Amino acid sequence: MREVMTKSMARNIFYGGSVFFILIFVGLSVHSHRYIVTTSTDKATLTDSVAAGKHIWEKHSCVNCHTILGEGAYFAPELGNVMDRWGVDRGDHEGAYDSLKSWMDAMPTGIEGRRQMPNFNLTDEEYRELADFLLWTNTIRTQDWPPNDAG
Repeated sequence: MREVMTKSMARNIFYGGSVFFILIFVGLSVHSHRYIVTTSTDKATLTDSVAAGKHIWEKHSCVNCHTILGEGAYFAPELGNVMDRWGVDRGDHEGAYDSLKSWMDAMPTGIEGRRQMPNFNLTDEEYRELADFLLWTNTIRTQDWPPNDAG
C-alpha cells in the first residue's frame, strides 16, 4: 500500500529542513569567524604603522589594479605575498622598505605600450608604512590562497 504525503507532513519536512540548514549555516559562520579572529590573524602585530599603510593602500586605490589576498583587480600582481616573492624576511622592515621604495621609484618605466604603475610621490614615511602593511599581510595564514608563485 502506498502512503500519500499530507500537507502537514510536507510542511513539517519543509520547516524541519529549513531549521536544519539554518543551523548548519550559523555553525559554519561561527566557525569561520572564530578561525579568522583567533587563528589566521595576529592582532598583536597590528601596529599604527600597519594601519597607516592600509590607509595609504586605500587612499591611492591600489586595489583598482592589484589584488591582495585574492581580492581586487587583476591588472597588476598580487601583493598579499609580495614580500615572500621578493625574498624579504618577515621581520626585515628595512629590507621591505628598500625593496618597495626601489620598485615604486622605478615606475612608471616609460616603455610605450606596457602596463605602468603611476608614481604616487610618497614620502619615506609613507613607503615605510606601506611596506609594513605589506609585511603584515604576508603573515596572514591564508591556507595558500591565492595560489601565486609568479612575480
